[in-house]
Amino acid sequence: MPVRSSLTEPYPPPDFLPDLLARLRERYLPTLPPPRRFPEPLDGVVRVLLAQQNTRRVAQKQWDSLRAMYPQWEAALLDGSDGIEATLKAAGGGLTRTKANYIYGVLEALETTYGRLSLRFLHDLNDAEVRGVLESLAGVGQKTASLVMLFDLLRPALPVDSNIERWSKRLELVPTHWHAGKVENWFDQAVPRDWETRYALHIAGVHHGHETCKSQRPLCAECILQEFCPSAAIFLAE
Repeated sequence: MPVRSSLTEPYPPPDFLPDLLARLRERYLPTLPPPRRFPEPLDGVVRVLLAQQNTRRVAQKQWDSLRAMYPQWEAALLDGSDGIEATLKAAGGGLTRTKANYIYGVLEALETTYGRLSLRFLHDLNDAEVRGVLESLAGVGQKTASLVMLFDLLRPALPVDSNIERWSKRLELVPTHWHAGKVENWFDQAVPRDWETRYALHIAGVHHGHETCKSQRPLCAECILQEFCPSAAIFLAE
Protein backbone atom coordinates (compact mmCIF):
# COMPACT_ATOMS: atom_id res chain seq x y z
CA MET A 1 0.00 0.00 0.00
CA PRO A 2 1.26 3.53 -0.70
CA VAL A 3 2.64 5.45 2.26
CA ARG A 4 0.23 8.15 3.35
CA SER A 5 1.67 11.63 3.59
CA SER A 6 1.53 13.28 6.99
CA LEU A 7 -1.73 15.14 7.50
CA THR A 8 -0.91 16.18 11.04
CA GLU A 9 2.00 18.41 10.02
CA PRO A 10 -0.16 21.10 8.38
CA TYR A 11 -3.06 20.30 10.75
CA PRO A 12 -1.55 19.18 14.07
CA PRO A 13 -3.81 17.67 16.73
CA PRO A 14 -4.89 20.41 19.16
CA ASP A 15 -3.76 20.35 22.76
CA PHE A 16 -7.35 19.64 23.81
CA LEU A 17 -7.63 16.41 21.78
CA PRO A 18 -6.98 14.08 24.76
CA ASP A 19 -9.62 15.98 26.76
CA LEU A 20 -12.04 15.73 23.82
CA LEU A 21 -11.55 11.96 23.63
CA ALA A 22 -12.06 11.60 27.37
CA ARG A 23 -15.21 13.73 27.42
CA LEU A 24 -16.82 11.88 24.52
CA ARG A 25 -16.09 8.53 26.10
CA GLU A 26 -17.35 9.59 29.53
CA ARG A 27 -20.55 11.02 28.07
CA TYR A 28 -21.50 8.33 25.57
CA LEU A 29 -19.58 5.16 26.44
CA PRO A 30 -18.57 5.16 30.12
CA THR A 31 -18.42 1.37 30.18
CA LEU A 32 -16.64 -0.29 27.30
CA PRO A 33 -18.10 -3.67 26.32
CA PRO A 34 -15.69 -6.60 26.47
CA PRO A 35 -13.91 -7.11 23.13
CA ARG A 36 -15.31 -9.92 21.06
CA ARG A 37 -13.44 -11.09 17.98
CA PHE A 38 -15.79 -12.70 15.47
CA PRO A 39 -14.53 -15.96 13.94
CA GLU A 40 -15.65 -15.31 10.34
CA PRO A 41 -14.89 -11.81 9.00
CA LEU A 42 -16.74 -12.63 5.77
CA ASP A 43 -19.98 -12.35 7.73
CA GLY A 44 -18.91 -8.88 8.83
CA VAL A 45 -18.21 -7.81 5.26
CA VAL A 46 -21.66 -8.90 4.11
CA ARG A 47 -23.33 -7.21 7.09
CA VAL A 48 -21.62 -3.89 6.36
CA LEU A 49 -22.51 -4.12 2.67
CA LEU A 50 -26.15 -4.61 3.65
CA ALA A 51 -26.01 -1.66 6.04
CA GLN A 52 -24.95 0.78 3.33
CA GLN A 53 -27.82 3.24 2.80
CA ASN A 54 -30.14 1.01 4.81
CA THR A 55 -31.71 1.35 8.23
CA ARG A 56 -30.43 -1.02 10.89
CA ARG A 57 -33.79 -2.80 10.98
CA VAL A 58 -33.85 -3.43 7.22
CA ALA A 59 -30.21 -4.50 7.14
CA GLN A 60 -30.86 -7.01 9.92
CA LYS A 61 -33.91 -8.34 8.10
CA GLN A 62 -31.92 -8.80 4.91
CA TRP A 63 -29.14 -10.53 6.83
CA ASP A 64 -31.59 -12.92 8.47
CA SER A 65 -33.14 -13.70 5.09
CA LEU A 66 -29.75 -14.36 3.50
CA ARG A 67 -28.68 -16.74 6.24
CA ALA A 68 -32.01 -18.56 6.19
CA MET A 69 -31.77 -19.00 2.42
CA TYR A 70 -28.03 -19.72 2.39
CA PRO A 71 -26.82 -21.46 5.58
CA GLN A 72 -23.50 -21.84 3.74
CA TRP A 73 -22.10 -19.10 1.50
CA GLU A 74 -21.38 -21.73 -1.16
CA ALA A 75 -25.15 -21.90 -1.78
CA ALA A 76 -25.28 -18.16 -2.42
CA LEU A 77 -22.41 -18.43 -4.87
CA LEU A 78 -24.21 -21.18 -6.75
CA ASP A 79 -27.46 -19.18 -6.77
CA GLY A 80 -25.71 -16.21 -8.35
CA SER A 81 -26.52 -12.49 -8.28
CA ASP A 82 -30.12 -13.00 -9.38
CA GLY A 83 -30.90 -15.40 -6.56
CA ILE A 84 -29.22 -13.18 -3.97
CA GLU A 85 -31.13 -10.18 -5.27
CA ALA A 86 -34.45 -12.02 -5.03
CA THR A 87 -33.71 -12.89 -1.41
CA LEU A 88 -32.84 -9.29 -0.57
CA LYS A 89 -35.93 -7.97 -2.37
CA ALA A 90 -38.18 -10.29 -0.40
CA ALA A 91 -36.74 -8.85 2.81
CA GLY A 92 -37.28 -5.24 1.70
CA GLY A 93 -34.88 -2.32 1.38
CA GLY A 94 -33.30 -0.58 -1.58
CA LEU A 95 -30.31 -1.01 -3.86
CA THR A 96 -30.87 -4.76 -3.86
CA ARG A 97 -29.31 -5.25 -7.29
CA THR A 98 -26.16 -3.37 -6.38
CA LYS A 99 -25.80 -5.18 -3.08
CA ALA A 100 -26.45 -8.56 -4.65
CA ASN A 101 -23.72 -7.85 -7.20
CA TYR A 102 -21.33 -6.83 -4.44
CA ILE A 103 -22.03 -9.91 -2.33
CA TYR A 104 -21.71 -12.24 -5.30
CA GLY A 105 -18.53 -10.42 -6.37
CA VAL A 106 -17.00 -10.92 -2.93
CA LEU A 107 -17.86 -14.63 -2.91
CA GLU A 108 -16.62 -15.17 -6.44
CA ALA A 109 -13.34 -13.36 -5.72
CA LEU A 110 -12.70 -15.44 -2.62
CA GLU A 111 -13.42 -18.67 -4.47
CA THR A 112 -11.21 -17.67 -7.41
CA THR A 113 -8.34 -16.21 -5.41
CA TYR A 114 -8.23 -18.34 -2.27
CA GLY A 115 -10.27 -21.42 -3.13
CA ARG A 116 -12.57 -21.04 -0.12
CA LEU A 117 -15.39 -18.78 0.98
CA SER A 118 -13.81 -17.51 4.15
CA LEU A 119 -11.80 -14.58 5.44
CA ARG A 120 -10.59 -16.32 8.59
CA PHE A 121 -7.03 -16.06 7.29
CA LEU A 122 -7.18 -12.31 7.94
CA HIS A 123 -6.63 -13.03 11.63
CA ASP A 124 -3.04 -13.99 10.78
CA LEU A 125 -2.20 -10.88 8.73
CA ASN A 126 -0.97 -7.48 9.84
CA ASP A 127 -3.21 -4.42 9.64
CA ALA A 128 -1.90 -3.19 6.29
CA GLU A 129 -2.29 -6.65 4.73
CA VAL A 130 -5.82 -6.97 6.12
CA ARG A 131 -6.82 -3.63 4.66
CA GLY A 132 -5.30 -4.55 1.31
CA VAL A 133 -7.32 -7.78 1.10
CA LEU A 134 -10.58 -6.15 2.20
CA GLU A 135 -10.33 -3.15 -0.12
CA SER A 136 -9.71 -5.49 -3.06
CA LEU A 137 -13.22 -6.93 -2.63
CA ALA A 138 -16.31 -5.72 -4.51
CA GLY A 139 -18.07 -2.85 -2.78
CA VAL A 140 -15.49 -2.60 0.01
CA GLY A 141 -13.94 0.84 0.30
CA GLN A 142 -11.95 2.48 3.06
CA LYS A 143 -14.83 2.95 5.50
CA THR A 144 -16.26 -0.55 5.01
CA ALA A 145 -12.82 -2.08 5.51
CA SER A 146 -12.31 0.01 8.65
CA LEU A 147 -15.65 -1.09 10.10
CA VAL A 148 -14.84 -4.78 9.56
CA MET A 149 -11.36 -4.29 11.01
CA LEU A 150 -12.65 -2.48 14.10
CA PHE A 151 -15.68 -4.60 14.93
CA ASP A 152 -14.88 -8.06 13.55
CA LEU A 153 -11.10 -8.22 13.79
CA LEU A 154 -10.45 -5.97 16.80
CA ARG A 155 -7.89 -3.96 14.85
CA PRO A 156 -7.26 -0.28 15.70
CA ALA A 157 -9.05 1.14 12.68
CA LEU A 158 -11.09 4.32 13.01
CA PRO A 159 -14.00 4.51 10.54
CA VAL A 160 -15.35 8.02 10.03
CA ASP A 161 -19.04 8.41 9.24
CA SER A 162 -20.94 11.60 8.45
CA ASN A 163 -21.43 12.35 12.16
CA ILE A 164 -17.74 12.24 13.04
CA GLU A 165 -16.85 14.11 9.86
CA ARG A 166 -19.35 16.87 10.74
CA TRP A 167 -18.20 17.61 14.28
CA SER A 168 -14.52 17.29 13.44
CA LYS A 169 -14.96 20.04 10.84
CA ARG A 170 -17.03 22.24 13.14
CA LEU A 171 -14.24 21.92 15.72
CA GLU A 172 -11.81 22.87 12.94
CA LEU A 173 -9.71 19.78 13.51
CA VAL A 174 -9.61 19.36 9.73
CA PRO A 175 -10.47 21.54 6.70
CA THR A 176 -14.10 21.63 5.61
CA HIS A 177 -13.27 20.54 2.05
CA TRP A 178 -11.74 17.21 3.08
CA HIS A 179 -13.67 14.07 2.21
CA ALA A 180 -14.44 11.46 4.88
CA GLY A 181 -11.54 9.23 3.84
CA LYS A 182 -9.03 12.02 4.36
CA VAL A 183 -10.60 12.88 7.72
CA GLU A 184 -10.19 9.22 8.70
CA ASN A 185 -6.53 9.32 7.67
CA TRP A 186 -6.01 12.40 9.85
CA PHE A 187 -7.58 10.69 12.87
CA ASP A 188 -5.47 7.61 12.13
CA GLN A 189 -2.36 9.74 12.51
CA ALA A 190 -3.62 11.86 15.42
CA VAL A 191 -5.24 9.32 17.77
CA PRO A 192 -3.38 6.68 19.81
CA ARG A 193 -3.16 3.40 17.93
CA ASP A 194 -4.95 1.09 20.31
CA TRP A 195 -8.26 -0.68 19.77
CA GLU A 196 -9.95 0.51 22.95
CA THR A 197 -9.34 4.22 22.31
CA ARG A 198 -10.46 4.00 18.70
CA TYR A 199 -13.48 1.84 19.38
CA ALA A 200 -14.64 4.27 22.06
CA LEU A 201 -14.06 7.28 19.80
CA HIS A 202 -16.01 5.75 16.93
CA ILE A 203 -19.01 4.76 19.04
CA ALA A 204 -19.05 7.96 21.09
CA GLY A 205 -18.39 10.11 18.04
CA VAL A 206 -21.34 8.68 16.16
CA HIS A 207 -23.61 9.21 19.17
CA HIS A 208 -22.37 12.78 19.59
CA GLY A 209 -23.34 13.58 16.02
CA HIS A 210 -26.74 11.92 16.34
CA GLU A 211 -27.67 13.42 19.69
CA THR A 212 -25.90 16.78 19.96
CA CYS A 213 -23.85 17.96 16.99
CA LYS A 214 -26.72 17.45 14.57
CA SER A 215 -26.66 18.44 10.93
CA GLN A 216 -29.50 20.90 11.47
CA ARG A 217 -29.91 22.85 14.73
CA PRO A 218 -27.00 21.44 16.74
CA LEU A 219 -27.53 21.56 20.49
CA CYS A 220 -24.49 23.71 21.23
CA ALA A 221 -25.78 24.93 24.60
CA GLU A 222 -25.74 21.32 25.83
CA CYS A 223 -22.53 20.27 24.11
CA ILE A 224 -19.69 18.89 26.23
CA LEU A 225 -17.23 20.17 23.61
CA GLN A 226 -18.60 23.71 23.37
CA GLU A 227 -15.53 25.38 24.86
CA PHE A 228 -13.34 23.88 22.14
CA CYS A 229 -15.67 24.63 19.22
CA PRO A 230 -15.32 27.80 17.11
CA SER A 231 -18.67 27.01 15.45
CA ALA A 232 -20.63 27.02 18.71
CA ALA A 233 -20.70 30.81 19.02
CA ILE A 234 -22.16 31.08 15.51
CA PHE A 235 -24.93 28.57 16.15
CA LEU A 236 -25.71 30.01 19.58
CA ALA A 237 -26.01 33.50 18.11
CA GLU A 238 -28.54 32.22 15.59
